[in-house]
Amino acid sequence: MMMIDRRAEDSRAGNLVVGVALILVAVSVVLAVQHPLQQVSIAFAFGVFIAIGELVRITLPGDREAAPIGAAAALAYALLGRFGDVPTTQTVWDVVAVTAAATLVGAIPHVAAGRSPRLDVMARRVLSVGFAAALFRPFYDGGAGPLAHLDAPHQNGRLALVMVAIVLLTDLFDAGIAALIRAERDRAPYATSLWGELQVLFGLSSAIGATGVLVALAAQVMTFWALPVFGLPLLLTQFSFRRYAGIRQTYAQTIRSLSRVTEVAGYTETGHSRRVSELSLAVGRELGLSESDLVDLEYAALMHDLGQLSLTDPIPGGATVVVSALEQARIASMGAAVIRQTGVLDQVAVIVERQADPYRRPHERVDDSLPVASRIIKAANAYDDLVGDSQESARRLEALERLRLAMAYEFDPAVVSSLAGVVERGARFGY
Repeated sequence: MMMIDRRAEDSRAGNLVVGVALILVAVSVVLAVQHPLQQVSIAFAFGVFIAIGELVRITLPGDREAAPIGAAAALAYALLGRFGDVPTTQTVWDVVAVTAAATLVGAIPHVAAGRSPRLDVMARRVLSVGFAAALFRPFYDGGAGPLAHLDAPHQNGRLALVMVAIVLLTDLFDAGIAALIRAERDRAPYATSLWGELQVLFGLSSAIGATGVLVALAAQVMTFWALPVFGLPLLLTQFSFRRYAGIRQTYAQTIRSLSRVTEVAGYTETGHSRRVSELSLAVGRELGLSESDLVDLEYAALMHDLGQLSLTDPIPGGATVVVSALEQARIASMGAAVIRQTGVLDQVAVIVERQADPYRRPHERVDDSLPVASRIIKAANAYDDLVGDSQESARRLEALERLRLAMAYEFDPAVVSSLAGVVERGARFGY
């Protein structure tokens, strides 16, 4: 069974975010034309860095696109109160218009190279910057409210605290939007998606926010030099994240290659491990597994049949569902032993080792120690053993019915129910 690329699906949440951003940009452009920018050189300098940031954007684990330099420059422009000795005059609409225009300019080379930008990511950046500007500009343009009576040093100190608070609120705002899109795309609970996005805040987003605040404050003294001086460390941090993402990608590719050993050796059908992995991930997202748990689930699903290499004679079609429970447990144990040899995949080994365990045994309570990932792989593997790459609806329905009949002991009812939903959507979309 082929799984659909979720990024290709029509996302109502993503379309809504893009639509709101387009309306905001259109209004900003109209107002910017009616009331032209007075400090064009400042807007141009920040726009250049926003465009450069979009040009060197990176893709992080979890299929997240980020443009740290551009995001920090846009945030700094939104929080810019003074530039040297001159008070800035940009409005919220100016900030949005400059950010949107510079982001589009930076995306042009990617479009020309056939790497279309993620519109929802660009839209989130515009909305987040507009949100930050909407909080800061009225406060600052109104004499900084309760800070107006303080002398310059104390005012700058309090102003920095206000900026940090605005950055935190902006990060939460952006995380909320990102979680909304991700929850719909992955069909995962919103709370789980939000928690995943909030975890990201402690990584690259904190560096982006800190750089934006530093640039905005340093521009009072360093003017244009504040951008390269404080942008360079973030650029180096970005390279580190890019390298980390590359290592993660290479690691995943290595595991995917290892998972095909059983297919090349003739122990399992071609594409079996990939199909089980895709099914397992789809079910895991619906059940609300965290991103780290999903990574372990993916690796375990890809390598769940490694133990078959210990067999003298291959199982016909590689379908472990047809062998005895004792043989299934032995295969799982042998596979886990191989995985433990890596020294870094202990949790994956546990998941693989317990994939053959029943959901509960006769006259006993549910085994709470059985990992959810093991329950998912058990059901996904059994389903693919029975269906394979067949497109026959009757065969799919028969396999699901067989799993349902075994829910009393073998399979977790929640997992089977989610798996049935995934299969039903697959049939509806033709994959």
